[in-house]
Amino acid sequence: MATIRVITDSASDVPVDIAQKWNIDVVPLTIRFGNDEFVDRIDLTPAAFWAKCKESSTLPETAAPSPGAFQEAYERALADGCSGAIVVTLSSELSATNQAAVLGAEALKGRLDVRVVDTQAVTMAEGLVAIDVAEAAAGGASLDELESLARSVSSRAHVVGTINTLEHLVKGGRITGAKALLGSVLSIKPLLRLRDGIVVEAGRQRTRARALAACVDEAVAAQPLRRLAVVHGDADDIEAIVESLKTVETEYPLIVTDIGSVVGTHGGPGIVGVCWIAAS
Repeated sequence: MATIRVITDSASDVPVDIAQKWNIDVVPLTIRFGNDEFVDRIDLTPAAFWAKCKESSTLPETAAPSPGAFQEAYERALADGCSGAIVVTLSSELSATNQAAVLGAEALKGRLDVRVVDTQAVTMAEGLVAIDVAEAAAGGASLDELESLARSVSSRAHVVGTINTLEHLVKGGRITGAKALLGSVLSIKPLLRLRDGIVVEAGRQRTRARALAACVDEAVAAQPLRRLAVVHGDADDIEAIVESLKTVETEYPLIVTDIGSVVGTHGGPGIVGVCWIAAS
């Protein structure tokens, strides 16, 4: 029986070993530092990205994959004998990636059945959806079943996080240097979450430790969970939050992984996110 290929984009931050295990095809976004362009996680690893951020005086920019990049992924699925493909993308409110996936599928009409699902999420909130769908695909689920599952799981995907520095928001023109200085003096650490596919402020804490604790508290309050992950960008205090999350009731083991350059561009070093899928 032909298989169904699961495809996502690199903003999902799915760890390489997990993507390989479940045969998830990851279409990369691109990152620009001035005139230099890099393919996410191919030309630029998360570690190399953070190193370049420290050297750069301007904020890097991200760009969605082209429709052609998705078309190539669909062609790979077809060449591998797949009968269909399901694509789970980052929020269409944050990127043109979803649109590119839809446009890329038009070239395969009549040859491969492609379904594109907007997770309305990003980083491992999106990645957990891809993993859930890929496991079901490996179990022999039909394309219709996988599309239904992707939409259901996406509606239960959540992420809450905090940033450690306001520098990237200043570089990106989101806030003024004066506000950043005030925030730093007061040690204000904003909490962020996804709401209707958009990143919004979810509160403020006076210290980093309290901000991380607040992220854990949200996951604890959401129990029981189907899946749980913690992601971070060059954070040296990640072990504390990982230890706290080990007590959370979840069907699958906790995943700890790096935030890549797509989300890292906007969050800056020290960004931490707790992502989960609520139990049905």
